[in-house]
This record gives sequence, structure tokens and C-alpha cells, in this order.
Amino acid sequence: MSGRRPRSKTALMDWIRRNSPSREELMENRFVRPFAHRVSHSHLWRFTRTSVPRGTALGLFVGIFFLLPGVQILGVALLALPFRANIPIGAAMTFLSNPLTTPFIIAASVWLGDNIFGFRANVGAFNAMLEQGATLGQWSRWLLSDAAPALISGLFIISLVTAVVGYFLAMLFWDNRIRMKWRRKLRQAADQRLGLSTSDRTDG
Repeated sequence: MSGRRPRSKTALMDWIRRNSPSREELMENRFVRPFAHRVSHSHLWRFTRTSVPRGTALGLFVGIFFLLPGVQILGVALLALPFRANIPIGAAMTFLSNPLTTPFIIAASVWLGDNIFGFRANVGAFNAMLEQGATLGQWSRWLLSDAAPALISGLFIISLVTAVVGYFLAMLFWDNRIRMKWRRKLRQAADQRLGLSTSDRTDG
């Protein structure tokens, strides 16, 4: 019982494995294929104490700031090399922005842009257009107002804060994971010594 991993951590690692592309899958992506030589380095696919937090932060920043799925994957793949970030973790973290969360991210970004930088983008208009299923032309006119700079500035703030928080949470998670591995090894070594000691007394 004591050697089991907590269910929440096991579920998290399983989710990351399911949503992280393999190296072969990423190489076959039409957006990434022209840059395959840059993202095929083995150190970008290793799970280490430095690469995992960096991959988490990179994936969260790119996933929120660039809301287009193809752009997200390409952004993580290209930026992983200079930042020495883990590509599978980064790719998995981009799933934070998805069809369910994107409207909330956009609304929060516009609100931040309005209140911090003094833009006059109408968040209420955004919500109304979303509910009514606005046309492409209506969305374009809305963006050509103060909505575009408010959205971009708000997205930058949210993505940056989320990336910083994700970085430190990933570091805590990784350090705790390593400590638990060492504790399991120490318990196993102690159990083995206890078993050998008991066996010696029995034989004697």
C-alpha cells in the first residue's frame, strides 16, 4: 500500500501521455515537418527537472496567447529548442485552450485590456455576439475597434501569469515526484534488509 503513487498524480501523468504527441507523430505534422531538423533533438524529449517546468510554461504561454491549434503546435516545437523545453509536455499544456475555455479566455483578455490599458472594447458586445452566433463580418468589425489591442494585451498578461504559475507548480510536482521515488527505494531497501535479517535468524 505504501509504495503506491497517489491516484491524482498517476491520473495527471496518464493524461499527459495521452495528449502528448510522440516524436514520430510530431514529425508527420504538416506544420512541423519543414522544421523537423530543429525539433528532433533527443534532449527536447527527455523528462528532466529543468525541461519539464520549461515545457509546462512554454505550452501554457503559447496555448493561451496563440489560440489556433496549428500555430500552437508549431510555436511549441520551434520555441522548445532555444528554451530547452520538453516538447511533449509543452504540446500537452496547449490543450488548456480549447473550444470550451477559449470564449472565457477571450472575454477575460478583453476585460483586462479595457481595465489595465484603458481600451474601450465592449465585453458585453462580445458576449452578445457569441450568444447570437455573429457572422465573420461582425467579428471583423468588432476586432477593428479597440477590441484587437485589448484582446492582445489581455492575452499576453494571462498567458504570462499562467506560464509563471505553471512553471513553479511543475517544479514542485517534479521535486515531490523525485522525493517519493527515493522514499520508495529506501523502503524497498529497508524491506530487503529486514527480509535478509529474518532469513539469517531462521537459518541460524
